[in-house]
Amino acid sequence: MKLFVIAAFLAVAAAAPSSYKPEYKAPSYTTPSYPAPKYPTPSYPAPAYPTPSYNKDNKYADITITSQSDERNLDGSSQWSYAQSDYTTREESQVQKKMQGVTYDSYGKESYGEVLGNTNKGSSYWVSPEGQKFTLTWAADEAGFQPKGDHLPVPPVHEYELPVAPVHEYELPVAPALPYTRTGLGF
Repeated sequence: MKLFVIAAFLAVAAAAPSSYKPEYKAPSYTTPSYPAPKYPTPSYPAPAYPTPSYNKDNKYADITITSQSDERNLDGSSQWSYAQSDYTTREESQVQKKMQGVTYDSYGKESYGEVLGNTNKGSSYWVSPEGQKFTLTWAADEAGFQPKGDHLPVPPVHEYELPVAPVHEYELPVAPALPYTRTGLGF
């Protein structure tokens, strides 16, 4: 019975005419005694800016994206890739994992402990304007950023031995024995 009374009340309230006026009139800050100020029209012409033409100097207008993927997982990992019509490709994946690192509490106090971090790996392939093909692979994890590619410089090989400081064996001179006296000092 109570439900019927509540439903009847809501039906009557919804059917009643409203005194709400839907038109909105912005407030006016000028009055007849204080009219809006009139500013003179500037005597100089407005500057004429040229319409930008984005494809005028674009020498890569024919390059298009031929494939693209992007996958985000609930565990925080992701992977994405794309390929272009000029054979440029790029792919990358990242995984969240627990590692040891520096953490800060809400007061800014630094402590060392378990933190969440990302480990990334990926690769890129492209062809230079001269026709040279480049492949770059990388990994970024606890050991830092490690890029690999045939075009990257290689550190020189250490071919010589570092000099070692000479080690000399010294024998300390033995003091001559002093004669024994009654005072025991040898004088």
